[in-house]
Amino acid sequence: MATKITKKTVDALRAEPTAHFVFDSDVIGFGVKVSAAGRKTYLVQYRIHGRKRRYTIGTHGSPWTPDTARDEAKRLLGLVASGVDPAEIKAEAQRDMTVTELCDLYLKEGCDTKKPGTVAIDRGRIARHIKPRLGARMVKSLTKGDVERFLRDIASGKTATTVKTKARGKAVVTGGNGTANQSVTLLSSMLSFAVNRNIVANNAALGVKKYKEQRRERFLTTKEFNALGKALKDAEGQYPTAVAAVRLLAFTGCRRGEILGLRWEDIHEEQGLIVFPDSKTGRKAIPMTPPVAQILDAIPRIEGCPYVLPGREGEPFQGLPKIWRKIRAAANLEDVRLHDLRHSFASVGAMGGGSLYIIGKLLGHTQQSTTQRYAHLSDDPLKLAANTIAERISNSMSGQGTYTPSSDPAADEKVVKLHE
Repeated sequence: MATKITKKTVDALRAEPTAHFVFDSDVIGFGVKVSAAGRKTYLVQYRIHGRKRRYTIGTHGSPWTPDTARDEAKRLLGLVASGVDPAEIKAEAQRDMTVTELCDLYLKEGCDTKKPGTVAIDRGRIARHIKPRLGARMVKSLTKGDVERFLRDIASGKTATTVKTKARGKAVVTGGNGTANQSVTLLSSMLSFAVNRNIVANNAALGVKKYKEQRRERFLTTKEFNALGKALKDAEGQYPTAVAAVRLLAFTGCRRGEILGLRWEDIHEEQGLIVFPDSKTGRKAIPMTPPVAQILDAIPRIEGCPYVLPGREGEPFQGLPKIWRKIRAAANLEDVRLHDLRHSFASVGAMGGGSLYIIGKLLGHTQQSTTQRYAHLSDDPLKLAANTIAERISNSMSGQGTYTPSSDPAADEKVVKLHE
């Protein structure tokens, strides 16, 4: 597909299930790659010494616009015309790079398949943990021991700090075992990327033993749900959007980003479905239950705003975490996170005897092992059977009932041996 690449053309490009390319009609070989996640990258494609090569110029945005990227493509094609391979020059420079340079290259060219939210988290870990501890090191010089020390440093809080994020905002970086594990996982991904680019021969982070993390499981009890419901009712006059968001989270088991990013076009009333076109695990559809439909019916639609829970200037609502802290304090649930509402949704289903497969589908899990964490809650049928058996034996002992043994003596003997 060839067309004149302009800002209007690039802005109009949309993600497809697989990556696709659009090439310029004026400068042959200059093009744009659109990843499955919607990331737009300028590139130049050429042939030299009988080999077809593709050189990444940069991601759409400052400093790379269609005009600046086209100029760079012309410069690179000029090198090719003189017999110089730009990709070889770039590869040679990369073979001697620092960890900071690798981080920048990875964010620029190694995150095409990641969602924007994941890339934002990666940027934070790189800026707050990886660059401060390892940024000046040469990638080639990294050893497994270096990575193990990096893991311990973050776990012990050596990267802890407070970062100013906005005019009145801040981010508190604390470190800890979980953060250390996640930072090493990201570092390992970058080093694998470096191996694929022939920057290093081996990934120094492979085989590094991480800290054992205790999975946090917090489920609301019936009494706690009652307290939360009262706190939400008291707050709905002052914080209607936040209250609606919390109720939707509790009634659907959805992730926070899914609910806050929900658009009116995603709600299909006739089919009774809410469809999330791009959740964490891909497209997901959930039933629109009566409680959820009642919440949605009560939310006024704002003309020109596509979001169910609108914020300022037509953007999604952003103030939920701050208001949630007030709501949970009023309900005396200080240790409950918004994500715990998702766990609670699953726990109610499991304790009600629901199939783990069905619960996993509602939560959008792609692997059954993810849902298996709720298996210990789905033992109510066992409890019922145990209670029934014990009650019958108790009644027999007190003369209120009878126990009829099996007609098969061999079977009774097995039961006795099993009991012994």
